[in-house]
Amino acid sequence: MISDTSCNLASLDPYVPSAENPWNVSKINHLYRRVAFGATKTQVIDALNQNNPSALVDFLIDEAIALVPGAAPEWAFWNRDQFEAAEMANEDNDINFYQDEGKRQMIYDFLQNGLRDRLTLFWSNHFVTEDQSYRSPAYQYQYYNLLQFHALGDFRQFVYDIGISSAMLVYLNGDENTRDRPNENYARELYELFTLGVDNGYNENDIIETAKAITGWVETNDIPWGPITFNPGQFSNDTKDIFGQTANFGYYGLGSPDDVIAHLFTQRETLVANYICGKLYTYFVSPTCNEGIVAEMAQTFITNNFQIAPVLRQLFKSEHFFDQEAIGAIIKSPIDLFATHFKQLNFESPPTLASLNSLLGRTTTIGQEVLNPIDVEGWQGDEDWISPDYLIGRWEGVQNIINTFYAQNQTQFGDFLNGLPIGTLADGFVNNTLQGEQVNIVVKAILDYFLPRGLEDQTLFDEALAIFKEFYPENYYEPDAVAPILWTLDLSGVPDQFYALLSHIDELPEFQLK
Repeated sequence: MISDTSCNLASLDPYVPSAENPWNVSKINHLYRRVAFGATKTQVIDALNQNNPSALVDFLIDEAIALVPGAAPEWAFWNRDQFEAAEMANEDNDINFYQDEGKRQMIYDFLQNGLRDRLTLFWSNHFVTEDQSYRSPAYQYQYYNLLQFHALGDFRQFVYDIGISSAMLVYLNGDENTRDRPNENYARELYELFTLGVDNGYNENDIIETAKAITGWVETNDIPWGPITFNPGQFSNDTKDIFGQTANFGYYGLGSPDDVIAHLFTQRETLVANYICGKLYTYFVSPTCNEGIVAEMAQTFITNNFQIAPVLRQLFKSEHFFDQEAIGAIIKSPIDLFATHFKQLNFESPPTLASLNSLLGRTTTIGQEVLNPIDVEGWQGDEDWISPDYLIGRWEGVQNIINTFYAQNQTQFGDFLNGLPIGTLADGFVNNTLQGEQVNIVVKAILDYFLPRGLEDQTLFDEALAIFKEFYPENYYEPDAVAPILWTLDLSGVPDQFYALLSHIDELPEFQLK
């Protein structure tokens, strides 16, 4: 495995391509693997031709900001009676059916969109809820819609809105938080997991008093799985002491100085900014945090009134993000592994229902069921994704994608191979003019395309080359020899060669990295 980025000493200054540090396929795929779920061949070629990483980052962020949340399904605001009536009409349409519809939509969005949905996944593992806990498919949709809406926006408003979302109210018992019996679950996680970090700038009294400030969001009007609204009669209408200041704190809206969320961001802005930027850094750059870089990001966060997009622009454009030490420094999550490979193969666009079900099932099997993290702390990621039990599932899942693609699309598979930007990836030749000994250039181009740093070890490269070449006699690769035919990309057996190489790549440790 490649080491983490603890040796990454590059700054947050914008990366400008040079002869010594060129803009290339490795950096383009690095950007797309981190901020989206891989790049198509067209995106790689366009980015190479543009040769302007900062402009590409601006485009990806602007595109994400402009993308509206997905359309609401017909059941987006149903209550439990309506779901039960639907099941009575069709026994296959039970609660799990609708929850899986929501999960498939999320997988679909990963494959069709970019940064907005990468961040939606990130925030779902930050503001954690578990849909198997609150059960309502409507709450699931409303929560997911909220994640998409705020993905790159105002983090303060995000915190405010997520706290009174139905999914979160039920998940952390906010719907039981009354003036006579304050429930501290959400208040504790608000500080410990969502804004400040464990034991960082708050004490037990702050939790107790904050729980009182967010009482009252308990009104259901006796409609199971219906809207949960504020009941002023259940609000603790007393003075509270939070962060050493007293007021009748409550959920009044961020324009009020007595709003408990506004108070948090006023009194603890540096701590909040450092904590959130630290999480963004470890997710997008490296599991080992560079505190100096994070501090600079945090200042950008504060300066821009806790808008998320400016922090990401600064980070993704930087020399630090594109430094060689950052490339291949993170272990792929199950979603990264399958969705990115699916997209880089240009398997299906748009994906079919069968493919969505397959991807959902396989990511769930090896530990990452979307909208249902393992607990309130979420998936811890990186090395936790690799275990003896999960590793076999990772290999088999990627191989299944390759097998299905090859079995269903042998002609398309050949088109995919010839369509790869090998002529752009490997200097000195164009796709269909190479022959003979240039096979090593093709193999290197493919390895560089699917592995973050290619294969730097010559022995490992020679092994991959031998697997690719074994389909034809050695003299096919010797242009100076007398042979009935020389190897080219047009030979009928070339798709089989690439199938063997991709199957080999699947099992390489380097393939588990992004």
